[in-house]
Amino acid sequence: MKRFLSSALLLAPAAVRSLHLSGNSASGAGPSAASTRARFLSASAATFLTSAAVMAAEPGKCEAAGPASASQANPRYIEEELQMKFGEDSKGNPRTRGVLVRRFTGDSTPYSFPVKPVRLVSTWPETPPFKPEDFFRADSGNDVNFYTVPRLVYHIDEPAVCSLTQYYRNNIKPRSDILDICSSWVSHYPLEFPKTMGKICATGMNSLEMQFNDQLTGGFKQKDLNDDAKLPYPDSSFDVVTCVVSIDYLVNPVEVLKEVNRVLRPGGKVIISQSNRCFPSKAIAMWLKMNDRQHLELINGFLQYAGGFEERKAFDISADLPDGGYRDPMFIIEAVKKA
Repeated sequence: MKRFLSSALLLAPAAVRSLHLSGNSASGAGPSAASTRARFLSASAATFLTSAAVMAAEPGKCEAAGPASASQANPRYIEEELQMKFGEDSKGNPRTRGVLVRRFTGDSTPYSFPVKPVRLVSTWPETPPFKPEDFFRADSGNDVNFYTVPRLVYHIDEPAVCSLTQYYRNNIKPRSDILDICSSWVSHYPLEFPKTMGKICATGMNSLEMQFNDQLTGGFKQKDLNDDAKLPYPDSSFDVVTCVVSIDYLVNPVEVLKEVNRVLRPGGKVIISQSNRCFPSKAIAMWLKMNDRQHLELINGFLQYAGGFEERKAFDISADLPDGGYRDPMFIIEAVKKA
């Protein structure tokens, strides 16, 4: 599978200097595709660290339902040259380097986006059955140190990103106030969300990454939820909370989800998305022993023990490719806060 996996060592980011749109047709091919590719690779080669997200488990089987449509009005990709300050010369003048990044908009793709309900069948006991070793991580070191270097990359492939974007478009009501936890330089929301939604806020490990997230109209707060699970927002602040491919890194997921319930308004919902990729050294032990189907059941258990949510719903929203090929899967668990 092809994947953009370059990371930049950033000390202090500057503003975006230029913007390029590409891929206005479903094929994604544009008149400058070759030069765009060359410029992207050149920028990637100038970065200081390469990181990879790797498979955590094999995909499970899910039940099928009807398809959803995707907008073809927006470009497929948005390319931005981000100016990074990485030091100063002997006279105190800033030294900067431009890094070209490509954002997936989720639109104008050749993919289709079925939404297939998944029946949750595991019965969880009244008392959580988890043991301390279930939350052991191979790298139990300080997470702040691990995430110090910003990673301006996608940790899932384009079809998975696009399926999530389309799901958000179809399942988050206009004017909703949204919180994205464990956020990054992208939140995978549709392009129109900053205009059609209320405030969009975020918490995440790396403030430098989030400074480049142009969808965060309500700002962001750097937060290590493994160090302190309390979310820095008042009760009943949001209509929707999202968490993208990150719950497997939380060592206190039930406590975090209790906080999610607290900041949600009655009738609000949390949308937890999950694929089968991760940093295995940072994922909790029991996650690495499970397949995709078992991951959904585990997340459902976390939500049950957090309390305050209605019965959860799960979906396989993995994109269908024209060639029928296999790419990263994408799954959703939704939970509505009890009124």
